[in-house]
Amino acid sequence: MCPTASRPVSPSIPSPPISVPSLHPMTTRSKVGTIKPKLLPNHITYLSTSVSPSDQLPTTVSQALKNPNWHTAMVEEYQALVRNNTWTLVPFHPSMNVIDSKWIFRVKYNSDGTIQRYKARLVAKGFQQYAGVEFTDTFNPVIKASTIRVVFTLAKALYGLKQAPRAWFHKLREALHTWGFISSTSDTSLFIYKHNGNFLLLLVYVDDLLITGNNAPLIQTLIQDLQNRFALKDLGLVQDFLGFEALRTTTGLHLTQSKYTTDLLIKTKMHSAKPVPTPMSAALKLHAASGPAFSDPTLYRSTIGALQYLTYTRLDIAFAGTVHRGLHFTPASSLHLQVYTDADWASSIDDRRFTTGYCVFLGTNLLTWSSRKQPVVARSSTEAEYRALAHASTEVAWLRSLFSELGISLVNTPILWCDNQGAGALAANPVFHSRTKHIEVDLHYVREQVLDQKLVVSYVPSVEQVANLFTKPLSIPRIQYLLTKLNLAVSPSCA
Repeated sequence: MCPTASRPVSPSIPSPPISVPSLHPMTTRSKVGTIKPKLLPNHITYLSTSVSPSDQLPTTVSQALKNPNWHTAMVEEYQALVRNNTWTLVPFHPSMNVIDSKWIFRVKYNSDGTIQRYKARLVAKGFQQYAGVEFTDTFNPVIKASTIRVVFTLAKALYGLKQAPRAWFHKLREALHTWGFISSTSDTSLFIYKHNGNFLLLLVYVDDLLITGNNAPLIQTLIQDLQNRFALKDLGLVQDFLGFEALRTTTGLHLTQSKYTTDLLIKTKMHSAKPVPTPMSAALKLHAASGPAFSDPTLYRSTIGALQYLTYTRLDIAFAGTVHRGLHFTPASSLHLQVYTDADWASSIDDRRFTTGYCVFLGTNLLTWSSRKQPVVARSSTEAEYRALAHASTEVAWLRSLFSELGISLVNTPILWCDNQGAGALAANPVFHSRTKHIEVDLHYVREQVLDQKLVVSYVPSVEQVANLFTKPLSIPRIQYLLTKLNLAVSPSCA
């Protein structure tokens, strides 16, 4: 008998498992050898298929020069700096503080995630400057998010130096003033043009401009004139502005930050996390010292800042699993201003301070909102709700001033809806109250506005109080109900 030839097997390596065929009669994918493809969400598919090594950001000039896209962007940046007379060559002297420069590379994307253009910037290392010697005032006006939303509601249509943004803003403002624009007193980053029935609005956010108006040829003339003065690129009808994606629909304009949200989820490695309907139980009270310290404080602070920016269009940011939800604006909405205010009295278990919130509607369009923990302790729920009314009334006063500059006439006196009858009576009654004599004088501003008939404070039942979303955790049905009241809708491209 001849022995069977065999290959020696190391005892440290286990033998491969023996495949046992399935004997049940059902036909399965494993029986016929079918492999089901793994389906990824759209944003993950985009990241895995469309980002090539050539699209990665270079870290050095030598890397950038090897890529024709980055080389072209660098040439365009250099030529723009030369055209604008950014620098003047002077002989070097040992007493001079020579500031180094650096190339910064960024890829700008369209709202659908495709590449718009490659952008290179030659920046000065401003941190090498001496305060009080080489620069003094560095303040640069930044437009309020509320102003952006107001304009969207009405719409039909050298870097790095400490003083550079301010210097650019002043130069642009001079050019706009010569054109006939006036600076808004309500928001210094808003410029208004009114002449012979023509009406233009121009928003400035550092070096990003947004223009709208009732005369399309005049807008093109303005853009051409600004391009002759500055190195500007006309991006056409707005599709993306400061991370806002603007989608036009048959019923109006939809503002969302879907791509920004997706990028943030990927950055924090939570794009595969299971969505939950609420961030916390409605009965849970958080403690300032509860839970372990965050392992990466820098990432934590960066994420918090990104989440705060996300609230520009996502006031329901705590409502998870709604990446494609956003604000919807309808042009046919009435010019009636309504405000919902709320307070969660003594909600903090650490210091018994409270949270106030409000949301402002122009017709059905949500313009502005706030959720803020107050720095004082209220002695009663009436006092807490009264403070919420006072803060909301100052926002209404600012909006009225802005509307006046824009030529908007409200059809009715603005209404503040409050679910505390005591606070409403306190706002409408100028009589001295011994239990509220300690309230700061500035909070009685709302009472003055009511007496001047510039505001009306009315009662609304708690079940219809829309501002509840800004002051306390809520149940799933309650959150879903309030989202419909806030005019938040799923993006038309994802519906």
